[in-house]
Amino acid sequence: MSSSFSNKTSRLVTKFTNSLRSANQHFLRTSDRSLEQAYQAVLKIKDIENEYFNGSKISTESINHTASVTSCLQTDLNKKLNIVKLRVLEFKASTFVFGNLNANHLAKLKLVDEVLDRYENAAEDNTSQNLVPLSEPVNNKSRQANIQIYSTIDTAPVETINNKTGVLPRTIGRTINKIKNDLSSNKEQEVIRKFRISRANTTTSARFVLILILVPLLIQLLSKNLLISPIVDRIRVENVPQLFLHSEMKESALKDLQGFEEELKFDNIINLAPRLSEEVIEERVKQKAAEIAKEYWHKSNRAISNVFADLLALGAFILILLVSRREIAILKSFMDEIVYGLSDSAKAFIIILCTDIFVGFHSPHGWEVLLEGFAEHLGIAPNHSFIFLFIATFPVILDTIVKYWIFRYLSRISPSALATLKTMNE
Repeated sequence: MSSSFSNKTSRLVTKFTNSLRSANQHFLRTSDRSLEQAYQAVLKIKDIENEYFNGSKISTESINHTASVTSCLQTDLNKKLNIVKLRVLEFKASTFVFGNLNANHLAKLKLVDEVLDRYENAAEDNTSQNLVPLSEPVNNKSRQANIQIYSTIDTAPVETINNKTGVLPRTIGRTINKIKNDLSSNKEQEVIRKFRISRANTTTSARFVLILILVPLLIQLLSKNLLISPIVDRIRVENVPQLFLHSEMKESALKDLQGFEEELKFDNIINLAPRLSEEVIEERVKQKAAEIAKEYWHKSNRAISNVFADLLALGAFILILLVSRREIAILKSFMDEIVYGLSDSAKAFIIILCTDIFVGFHSPHGWEVLLEGFAEHLGIAPNHSFIFLFIATFPVILDTIVKYWIFRYLSRISPSALATLKTMNE
């Protein structure tokens, strides 16, 4: 008996040692594996350039292919660039931890960085081009000048619309420039190019928003249900003494049990149910207590699982933001275009709606419900002193920031929207 037990123990130790050794080798090969995947993705990008764009950069402005072909190629490019960024980040983290950098890594990393720099610079140029007003004539010289202005905006003073002065009203000059632009020979090609850029930006923005929402949500759900919850259930068996995470959870369970017992006795007294003896009532109360204990055991396990699953989802969200600088710039430009394209009444309506929800007269009740629900989600006892202190300070700070933004920026961006806002508030 003892020999069989020792054999099983030795086999388990051997399996555990082999697993540790294979896991260690897997982690040590992380840098090679990550850089190789990034390198293969870069080679595929260069194959697409050589096959469809004669070795040039992949761009939606190409006139050699239809809009559908360029859109598909641009989507494939974005997918491969995201893979490259993620694998390079993984490679840098692995080399920082293990320090296994060699000459082969440097040769591959040089090619990867060249491709990434080329397309990141192209993305910045497209963002700068989107900032050019449609009313101005578009040519190579003006586009280069605008790009140069936006690239040096932090170091050189830029003349804004608010401080421009002239002999004639600005609308007359813009009207003349618009007429010249409409009569230009390359107006049709320019309109098609801007339409393609706008469509690509809209598609990229919508896809990026869906990724920001769905990827963390799916990671939270899958990691919680498939990985974390089984581990927590296995560690916290039902007969552990720490059944409740905090005292308020225990008080809630006692209220449930007390309500069940009082309901049984009430039905027994007024004959709404068959009369029960004291022993039967006590037995049913014990069964109900066991059910309540199991229910709160599962609730405690879910709360612990939520903490780790939320941390994984937050990490995935931050990682997406770190590897998606181009998509963030496009999304910002897209949101600016939508916001500034709204009418003055719509801007005032949205501002009043948001401020009334978050900093209005009835907002403290909403903040209280939100904070208590968040505390219950994480299995934390709601601290009402902290909640009241938060409600007394955070909405006030938020209201001050909104008022400062209205005074500082909205008055210059859209004075008519500010007038509409004041009229609606009055």
